[in-house]
Amino acid sequence: MDNQKEFNFKHNIEKGLADSALRSNLRAATDTLRAKRKALFADPEETHALRETGRNLKARVLSKLPKLLMKLEKRCIRNGIRVHWAETTDEANRLVLEIMEKHGAVKMVKGKSMVSEEMHLNSFLEKQGKTPLETDLGEFIIQLNNEPPSHIIVPAVHKNRRQIARIFADKIPGATYTEDVEVLLKTARKILREHYRTAHIGLSGVNFAVAETGTLCLVENEGNGRMCTTVPPVHVALMGLEKVVAKLEDIPPLYRLLCGSATGQRITTYFNMITGPRKKGEKDGPTEVHLIILDNGRSKILADGQLQETLRCIRCGTCLNHCPVYTRIGGHAYQSTYPGPIGTILMPQLEGLDKKGALVTASSLCNACEEVCPVMIPIPGLIRRMRDELGDMKKKGVLKGRGSPKRILEALVWKTWKYTCTIPWLNRIQLKLLGVFNRFLPEIGPLKAWTSVRTKPFFSKKSLKDLAKEEGVRHE
Repeated sequence: MDNQKEFNFKHNIEKGLADSALRSNLRAATDTLRAKRKALFADPEETHALRETGRNLKARVLSKLPKLLMKLEKRCIRNGIRVHWAETTDEANRLVLEIMEKHGAVKMVKGKSMVSEEMHLNSFLEKQGKTPLETDLGEFIIQLNNEPPSHIIVPAVHKNRRQIARIFADKIPGATYTEDVEVLLKTARKILREHYRTAHIGLSGVNFAVAETGTLCLVENEGNGRMCTTVPPVHVALMGLEKVVAKLEDIPPLYRLLCGSATGQRITTYFNMITGPRKKGEKDGPTEVHLIILDNGRSKILADGQLQETLRCIRCGTCLNHCPVYTRIGGHAYQSTYPGPIGTILMPQLEGLDKKGALVTASSLCNACEEVCPVMIPIPGLIRRMRDELGDMKKKGVLKGRGSPKRILEALVWKTWKYTCTIPWLNRIQLKLLGVFNRFLPEIGPLKAWTSVRTKPFFSKKSLKDLAKEEGVRHE
């Protein structure tokens, strides 16, 4: 898939900006999602209080995460859930494969799971001769077209109705071209219903895992999550270790924040609470439930007092909808499991600045992401932290040894800038030179590329101090 090819962010950006249909599709979808969120969170004071509650709940979880995870494991085992720990995505993939092999399963039906995307589980299973089938409608569409998701919540946000109709007509045997939404939905439903019935393994993500009761909570709107977790005889749940919460009473505020931020809903159509496999005398549900808890660098992020704020994320995707960069280049440009502002800070931590450091440049630092984040993650501040580390491999913390070598020319430019802004006589000379050579600036080195997509800055031949002095205005 695209997110496993060689990463060339500049090329991806240019490709995204050149796609007018992509920008139109994103604009239509994100405008709608922003409007729904704004309507739901109409009271600023109430919204701020709710966001503070969410932030504090997640902060408390991170402060005692190891204990909560051990408690979760204990409660899950007591409930009959089999718990597995995976330090890396390779280990997590092997665990899923082992469970499938144990049951002789060839086909897996999958509910929406960003952790499975992080693991590249589909491509791994396909190489092993297995058939993973996405059942979330958006995921189903892009799997038909052999694409990765472009959004955390709306995987096919980059497609319009005509494009989806063409995918169905081209990829589904016997399907004819139609833009009738009801017909398209019936076609997908007919295909997926048969797969639910015949699959031996169902896989899901986990939105919240309650340590107090050993309960796995799954938030969804389509019912496919419930089908994947109850119809097949074996259910495998994947979660990042930060998804744990302490108590059941912590769920309502986080659930409200997630629904409102993600889709502008007060509550989703389905909220599944899974406490174990089918019990004796029960007529439905899986006979086995497995929980795989993935680290994949999260424990290292937790160890950094500042960067651990990234782990508060509840995967609502609202930062993507409000980001002026994401809404113009699309999710595929990031070529990452997590695109947009949250991906900008998370992916370099998971994969290293050497591989994904370019993502930290994908921000205007406008603060829109922080203003709407339901758990108040200071995304712009974390981006600035990573930008600092990007050129310095000697920095301590999660990103140590993952930066790029310091460039002498870049260091010299910043040193010169510092002195011209702090030494008065140098500052006066700089302003004079800028005023004289103003018209030549776009032709000088990288500034030519910079001004090709921005309005050229204009520097006056006379500074404000000079003008004030001519007018006889005294200054101290």
